[in-house]
Amino acid sequence: MVFFLFFMKTFLVIGFIWCGLHLCFTGPRILPKRADFKKPNFIVILADDIGWGDLGVNQAGFPTNTPNLDTMASKGLRFLDFHSAASTCSPSRASLLTGRLGIRNGVTHNFAVTSVGGLPLNETTLSDVLKQSGYRTGLIGKWHLGHHGLYHPNNRGFDYYFGIPYSNDMGCTDHPGYDTPPCSPCPLHHESQRRSRSGCYPHLALPLLENSVIVEQPVNLSNLPAQYVRKAADFIKDASDHDQPFFLYIALAHMHVPLSKPTATFAQSLYAENLREMDQMIDQIRVAARNAKQNNTLIWFTGDNGPWAEKCQFAGSVGPFVGSWQTKQGGSASKKTTWEGGHRVPAVVYWPENTPQNVTVSALLSVLDIFPTLVSLANATLPVDRRFDGKDISEILFGRLQSGHRVLYHPNSGAAGTYGKIEAVRLDQYKAFYTTGGALACNGSIGPERHHDPPLVFNVHQDPGEGEPLDSSSEEYQEVLPELMEAFANLHADLQTDNVSTADYSQSGSAVLCCNPEHTVCRCNELELNALLTELEFSGK
Repeated sequence: MVFFLFFMKTFLVIGFIWCGLHLCFTGPRILPKRADFKKPNFIVILADDIGWGDLGVNQAGFPTNTPNLDTMASKGLRFLDFHSAASTCSPSRASLLTGRLGIRNGVTHNFAVTSVGGLPLNETTLSDVLKQSGYRTGLIGKWHLGHHGLYHPNNRGFDYYFGIPYSNDMGCTDHPGYDTPPCSPCPLHHESQRRSRSGCYPHLALPLLENSVIVEQPVNLSNLPAQYVRKAADFIKDASDHDQPFFLYIALAHMHVPLSKPTATFAQSLYAENLREMDQMIDQIRVAARNAKQNNTLIWFTGDNGPWAEKCQFAGSVGPFVGSWQTKQGGSASKKTTWEGGHRVPAVVYWPENTPQNVTVSALLSVLDIFPTLVSLANATLPVDRRFDGKDISEILFGRLQSGHRVLYHPNSGAAGTYGKIEAVRLDQYKAFYTTGGALACNGSIGPERHHDPPLVFNVHQDPGEGEPLDSSSEEYQEVLPELMEAFANLHADLQTDNVSTADYSQSGSAVLCCNPEHTVCRCNELELNALLTELEFSGK
């Protein structure tokens, strides 16, 4: 213990000096501006709570529920070792849109329906940068980075917004879909409001917004996918008709609970049917982009974090990344955790006009890389008053480079430990854990919180299931430990001289989105209520 702390302090000092001299974490190379440059279009599609193993092509030999994404991968690039920057909603999305970890951008855990704040206002978003570079910017789907006042998407660089302001389980609906345990439908009268389980919202319906206007409350989750596709196609066509490059960020409700019964069924499990529906949505959006007048469009598909294990049959597949060391102790090794199942996510880039086809990329990459890569491809400029954790990987997209990150940092996202604190570090093929446990599994177990000093270290190339840590007395462990400590020291030293933000997590009832406070659960109008009552009367309920 004393030996470990001595080396930690030594590397902190060395790392601080090194970073001061060499300006580590400075971000990607910016290409020189070209007057004749034709800006490409960008569509970033983010699935919610999707597992690495949910992408069919990631698990050869098994039946696929993503045939269209598989085809896109065969005509583009598929990333095998791609990671979200956190393993829960708000922090992961904040990192995608800023290119920075939560310890820099301030977003370390989820925002609530009563949250006053959101992604700190001094953080520059990808949409801010692209908008300033001449792009039309749109967001369709889940935001979850603050909905009150200046934190609304229209004030964070998005010209157009259509979607739900947070997760699809953060408000009641009339047809709540499938979850475990389930939530009840929205009550129809004040007197019918009743106590419900933790995690349900019997007093507030889930809203659907178009820009700053609530257009539905409660939203109909069953027809939301069709609405998203239609709005995406309209946005693409409008931008193309005006000869304007566009950036469209589509944050799907799939595969987050509650799951809805798709209109088209495939005689499979409900989760598989929802995967199929998501896959069809993505293909419809792809076709809309291809049919546009300007069809030079890069589509980047990935996920915000791994599957939510406590949802049992309504959770996805982590593939081989099962985190068996943790599951043997009890608890989950997926969403909220720093195990591979929590943050290794599927990723596909489809841009057949410009990238090699049917390429599988094994480089260590991150959702953090989306920001600097798209800024580079747009021939735009990154903000200069902050440091970035992502890197420009456009050379990988063009097939001219194979190397990615050497180091990735994984924060606690709701399991054991402190929100946002780095609890695991990936260094080449090695991964060190400083805290484990604390996430709920399907069987109801929660792994005990354990702190590891010195850390548990796994070789994830040889042991993707993270089942057997290296023997701490082995030569391999002793060789990699100083490098892991140095990586940790470099990050902490760099933070001392960076522009670091702090999010406002205060809450107030005044921040609640309410279509009409005179109606039960903020229901928008009496016509909806009367129609629902008539439906229930004829159904005999």
